[in-house]
Amino acid sequence: MSRVRPIVERMHGYVPGEQPQGGRVVKLNTNENPYPPAPGAVEAARAAVSADLRLYPEPSARPLREEAARVYGVRPEQVLAGNGSDELLTMLMRAVVGPDDVVVYPEPTYSLYDTLVTIQEGRALTIPFPDDFTLPPALFAAEGRLMMICNPNAPSGSLTPIATIGELARGFDGVVAVDEAYVDFAPPGSSALPLLAGHDNVVVLRTFSKSFSLAGMRIGLLFGHADLLAEIAKVKDSYNLNRVAIAAGAAALGEVEWMERNVARITATRARLSERLAGLGYDVLPSAANFVLARRSGEDQAPVQAALRTRGVLVRHFATDRLRDALRISVGTEDETDRLLAELAAIRVGR
Repeated sequence: MSRVRPIVERMHGYVPGEQPQGGRVVKLNTNENPYPPAPGAVEAARAAVSADLRLYPEPSARPLREEAARVYGVRPEQVLAGNGSDELLTMLMRAVVGPDDVVVYPEPTYSLYDTLVTIQEGRALTIPFPDDFTLPPALFAAEGRLMMICNPNAPSGSLTPIATIGELARGFDGVVAVDEAYVDFAPPGSSALPLLAGHDNVVVLRTFSKSFSLAGMRIGLLFGHADLLAEIAKVKDSYNLNRVAIAAGAAALGEVEWMERNVARITATRARLSERLAGLGYDVLPSAANFVLARRSGEDQAPVQAALRTRGVLVRHFATDRLRDALRISVGTEDETDRLLAELAAIRVGR
């Protein structure tokens, strides 16, 4: 357990043994959606809890894949379903990366990539982002079996144009994986899905945990060339999605407008949050995700995170050289945002 706990803490910002003091906890540290999922998704999940639970689910999650193909304009064989996009990332690594194979990605980014490369005994070639979090030029000359691009990036929220990703894919001999966990919060036209038509080495990952408000269901999708997905599917567990998740995911895709309304509320709050944080002395990177990265150059934000926690507000801090002076803050409801800002202002006044 001594080796496992640091990995969990690094990925999720978990701090053992600490509890906020009184009041309702405002949870703004794991980028969950503050609004409920579509009513049809909830009803479909309830309906799936029936006597049919004695039966295994459809092995390929076919109803979900067919609905995803309809919504996103691809063929069902171009869609692979997983137990969250994290499982799909694991499958991708298992299928593509062997001992000493190189996996390329800019950093800082989603910390799970490091863990998965280590499990596969691969070698991570990490190229530092510049301060503005545009893609580093050295990425275009990198070689490897797999390249990971988190877009919008976590934890910066920065967005890379798909034309730039297409240029990367044309010059890279391996697989280019675009992790789009947060893309629904970005401007229209930000997804790399159109690249699939002309790049058989590109795969795109999506999750239902963020924009679709279904983090508790663990549903993810992987899009790509049918032949490549068939190879990745060879390392898939036999029944990796349960009957309830398949039903809820398919129903959520049938009510995309509900998701889009929630996204509009979140992006509006994101703009207000960014403006108010700037008024409190933070530099806030423009974000295309459901969180913001707020920093005070050279000022360690660990004490601020700890003070917020004691006041019942959870935000994320990264104890690394590049991010020690920053807080990653999920966009909550209007009331949650007001609570965060009030507590943060009180902490800064008290210094």
